[in-house]
Amino acid sequence: MVFTTQIFVFYFLPLFLLVYYNLPRSWRNVCITVASYIFYGWWEPWFAGLMMFTTVIDFYWGKFITRPGATRAQQKFAVVACVVTNLSLLGFFKYYMFAAETLNRLLATVGAEQFRVLQVVLPIGISFYTFHSLTYIIDLYRGHATPAKSFSVFSAFVALFPDLVAGPIIRYKTLAEQLHQREHTATRFASGISIFVVGFAKKILLANPCGQVADAVFGAAQPWALDAWVGVLAYAFQIYFDFCGYSDMAVGLGRMLGFEFLKNFDAPYRSESITDLWRRWHISLSNVLRDYLYIALGGNRKGEARTYLNLTVVMLLGGLWHGAKWNFLVWGAFHGVLLAFERWLGKRSMYGGMPRPMRIGVTFLLMLFSWVLFRAEDLSSAWAYFGAMFGVGAEGSAAPLLAAMIYTPYHLVAMGVCAVLVFQPLQAHDWSEAPVTWGRTAVLLPLFVLSLLAMFAQEFNPFLYFQF
Repeated sequence: MVFTTQIFVFYFLPLFLLVYYNLPRSWRNVCITVASYIFYGWWEPWFAGLMMFTTVIDFYWGKFITRPGATRAQQKFAVVACVVTNLSLLGFFKYYMFAAETLNRLLATVGAEQFRVLQVVLPIGISFYTFHSLTYIIDLYRGHATPAKSFSVFSAFVALFPDLVAGPIIRYKTLAEQLHQREHTATRFASGISIFVVGFAKKILLANPCGQVADAVFGAAQPWALDAWVGVLAYAFQIYFDFCGYSDMAVGLGRMLGFEFLKNFDAPYRSESITDLWRRWHISLSNVLRDYLYIALGGNRKGEARTYLNLTVVMLLGGLWHGAKWNFLVWGAFHGVLLAFERWLGKRSMYGGMPRPMRIGVTFLLMLFSWVLFRAEDLSSAWAYFGAMFGVGAEGSAAPLLAAMIYTPYHLVAMGVCAVLVFQPLQAHDWSEAPVTWGRTAVLLPLFVLSLLAMFAQEFNPFLYFQF
């Protein structure tokens, strides 16, 4: 199920809230779990079965780690077993086909016989709920969290539908107290509605029209240079407003249930360096990669050369986490090398001496280059797109038709609004902290109605991060 559908907005959410608020507090986590499994199983019921399987084994591994009298060796065995189990499942569903097809290509180059590749369906959101469970187990082992008091509490944490399929990645220790006792007030509920509406509008009114432009240009055989630049700019806007909008909706839904999630974006396109950007973009993922991978590899404690290597390895794996394609590995390497280089310069960029607007502009330009790698179907398509951006190659005969598709008033206005919003400092998460007044309601209500009308009119309504 998707947040921006009539099924969710008009049926699932109102019915869930009606049941949730009429139950005793002791039953509300169970209500969240049941509703979340319905929400998740709406696509494929077996997805919910897989999530339940991993939730059960992770819960009991957690009890094993924290049982009285457990030795450190036994705890380490339990952590390793849990990590191997979860990553094996994630690896099979997400990376088996990529690994098998890569091996087949290698076999073909040496003339060896290829084998049949099993077609595996990727369960939506498996990366996110796997990270949720792993951070729980690792935090228990490190002594940074206390175990869930009951299976209903832990299952509600893993399956929590606001952040289940596309994040933000929330650690158990962040929600532990809220899972057992949280405040439900009219003020928090109204604040949740306000940020949900803003996120809903970002997705429907901004991300979707920009996505239409990006898909048209990236799908063209030989776009003109200007069209290619417009296409990657549109994708930069699409992925930001798609994912940031989803995060805003998740925060809003969480507040309606009494939870408070951390902010996941902080005006990332206003960053002055790549290091600064990764403090602002997908903050929950950056924190998880830092705390559970970078530090585990040694962080900056083993010398400069090892620090640079660790940064690059972490970003390589971060790229691979986003998808089983060589594009994502190269994308991760691109960011890893830039982060390592900026670290070598003392956490400053090579263009750190420029005026601030120019630092922001160069960082955004570097991000546009990386988005080509992220969006293209494969590496060869990415190289061809880079060529088109700089006028290399023959111009396609379909270019005038492409221009007629992407330079419409509707798309140009949407991209213009995006350009204004991404470079201003006010964020929806911060804006929603203020009380919901009649003045704000006069803005939010028409915005929500307009978004609903656009939702009914649109046929193009993907969520990019569902594939991760």
